[in-house]
Amino acid sequence: MKYSTFIFDLDGTLLDTLHDLAASCNYALSQHGMPTHSTEDVRRFVGNGVRLLMERAVPGGSTNPLFEEAFADFRHHYMKHALNTTRPYKGIPELIHRLKERGCHMAVVSNKMMAATQELVHHFFPEIAVAIGEHESAGIRKKPDPDTVHEALRQLGVSDRSSAVYVGDSDVDIATARNAGLACISVLWGFRDRDFLLAHGATSLAASPDELLQYI
Repeated sequence: MKYSTFIFDLDGTLLDTLHDLAASCNYALSQHGMPTHSTEDVRRFVGNGVRLLMERAVPGGSTNPLFEEAFADFRHHYMKHALNTTRPYKGIPELIHRLKERGCHMAVVSNKMMAATQELVHHFFPEIAVAIGEHESAGIRKKPDPDTVHEALRQLGVSDRSSAVYVGDSDVDIATARNAGLACISVLWGFRDRDFLLAHGATSLAASPDELLQYI
């Protein structure tokens, strides 16, 4: 199947954000005397928004009386340090450039905070004009609800869903694509491995950004 619209997840798909997320997570935990986590621990925590990341990281989760303070510290720290080590995965800038050259529509949808999503996308991928992050106060619910995808397609002016494909690295992305009525390509360079993705319903896999070019 060939596509002219690509809806990308951000963390683990376009950008390797793991080390900055882990640093902000551990900063917030240490501010409140809580045990910190390894980068591999944080890899398992990510994938469904920063609030759930912190619920998994804080002892007792959201029931911890210090949770909201720790979460606020995380958000504040991450907004200041989101670009410290975050970089595109190898081959991603070239992929975005090729898609742009071929006239493809592109958008990013993320469970990351709206401000951070837009800052990162505009910084690393100025060719991508549409970036939708967590913004439930505006009636846009986070993934796996399809609201972010619907909003991205609306902003792109794309009504033919059969021309669009969702690209992500997690089970949440697979569910989001399904809920939005889109085909899904699961990438193998992100936060989840092949066995995990297949166990959660992945049907198309890409081992490198170059492999996505076969779909245009």
